[in-house]
Amino acid sequence: MSNISIKENKILISITKIWTRFKEKYPGFSQFLIFFIVSNGITVLQMFLMPIFKGIFDRTALVGIDFQVLQVGKNFDGSPYYVFNYAAGTLSSGGGGGLSYFLSVQITMAIAQVINFFVQRNVTFKSNSNIKKAGFWYVIAYLIISIGAAALQGVYKAPIYNLLMNTWGMGATGETLADFVTIVINCAISFWVFFPIFKIIFKDKN
Repeated sequence: MSNISIKENKILISITKIWTRFKEKYPGFSQFLIFFIVSNGITVLQMFLMPIFKGIFDRTALVGIDFQVLQVGKNFDGSPYYVFNYAAGTLSSGGGGGLSYFLSVQITMAIAQVINFFVQRNVTFKSNSNIKKAGFWYVIAYLIISIGAAALQGVYKAPIYNLLMNTWGMGATGETLADFVTIVINCAISFWVFFPIFKIIFKDKN
């Protein structure tokens, strides 16, 4: 074994020992730290997937199909306020992305959350609880959070896209950046809501 390999091995062992002592001294905080790291990795994954799905669906007729459902009151201008508000037409043409945008968001989130479930269960919480029961409550929580996040999009989605694409004149680049911003906001909401939920559904079954 070379001197470099021996040195790297010693460093790795030292880091492992430090982390082990840290976990023993601060179990709650270390668990939250792992959850934070995993969640950020999932966020990066969504930033990668979202433009791919959006690029694919925007080339289909889906972008021209309205998806405006679950009306809850009205906006200040008197127009209907929808929980899922994706008017037909591309964002660059003044539309809301249509069914294309909705599917891009939901498929991206679904893939990310399936991965998130298993990684958080096995790595972060090291849970041996009933996986079917945990999965059921996870899906329920995911649906509630998705609806809540979608409802909030009605507040910030249009202003963000308008700011980056039109006000700042960034066009297509602004649209991509706005995609990332909305993903980060959605992930931030999921981050703070899911941690206490995971603490409940991923309890060890001793």
